[in-house]
Amino acid sequence: MGGIHRPRRGSLAFSPRKRAKKQVPTIKTWPKSEETRLQGFAGYKAGMTHVIAVDTIPGSMTEGMELALPVTVIETPPLRVIGIRGYERTTYGLRALSEIWTNEMYEELSRVVRIPKKPGDIGHLTRLIEEGRVSELRAIVATRPSLVTGVPKKKPEIMEMGVGGTDVSAKLSFLEQLLGKDVSIGDVYSEGQFVDVVAVTKGKGTQGPVKRWGIQLQKTKHKRSGKLRHIGNLGPWNPHHVRWTVPQAGQMGYFRRTEFNKMIVKIGDNGEEITPAGGFLHYGVVRNSYVLLKGSVPGPTKRLIRLRDPIRLPAKVPSKPEVVYVSLESKQGV
Repeated sequence: MGGIHRPRRGSLAFSPRKRAKKQVPTIKTWPKSEETRLQGFAGYKAGMTHVIAVDTIPGSMTEGMELALPVTVIETPPLRVIGIRGYERTTYGLRALSEIWTNEMYEELSRVVRIPKKPGDIGHLTRLIEEGRVSELRAIVATRPSLVTGVPKKKPEIMEMGVGGTDVSAKLSFLEQLLGKDVSIGDVYSEGQFVDVVAVTKGKGTQGPVKRWGIQLQKTKHKRSGKLRHIGNLGPWNPHHVRWTVPQAGQMGYFRRTEFNKMIVKIGDNGEEITPAGGFLHYGVVRNSYVLLKGSVPGPTKRLIRLRDPIRLPAKVPSKPEVVYVSLESKQGV
């Protein structure tokens, strides 16, 4: 007789399930790269649609056939590089040593950050690099939500972007050329590349253990005390405390999540190419450059989505499918 196999409900890998501290996710790990370039971008989730593409994977069962692929549309207005930050590596991690800010800031940035009177000395940062104290450089970038009609905000988000390369001096020269200038999605990524998506998921508030952890309903009348959607017990008598592994009610959603290896199916500058009839639900019309990612991404419509170079790139990278049709049918359900 076979034994009873009952996997536990709900993954403990995501515990503790607490609300994210802020809506702009922080990326702490950036992949190592030989090329000196920005390693990320950011945009706003507009919605989903589907495309018809020709499968170009050699040896695939559907090679040369047209496939319907679900894609997520992310509107990506240009990012403004407003600063450079140098870090020193210590036994407690990275510690910020010096910063350089640009004077070429736009009006909406005054809502978020106070423009420093002294933008910083590039010579001081260069001396720190020559002394070997600076081991990492990051770019400080700001979004342009005022250019997006689907997002009802003007206050930009400020975040750090990793910079690839092995030579810190080369990184500084590269960032000096970008300081105070706009960077578009086409300057960072191209079609067919893989990216990691980092975002805050849709919040669902306080939920019970059935919806939050997927436990079974108590279907029998034996010892359930009239409760259907509760757990059977809180644990054993010993130890005399409730373990953190016991599924209980609490916050569900609004978590920071990272999804690996999303393929960039298409990058474009004209949003009318992919805006469906009547616009995207709860978003409207895409008016800036955009990127189509294969599959779904975390978060609701209008949520800020951060893209990062893949940190777990698969051994075999499939070729980019050839897009022949983008669905522009209305998403209104009529």
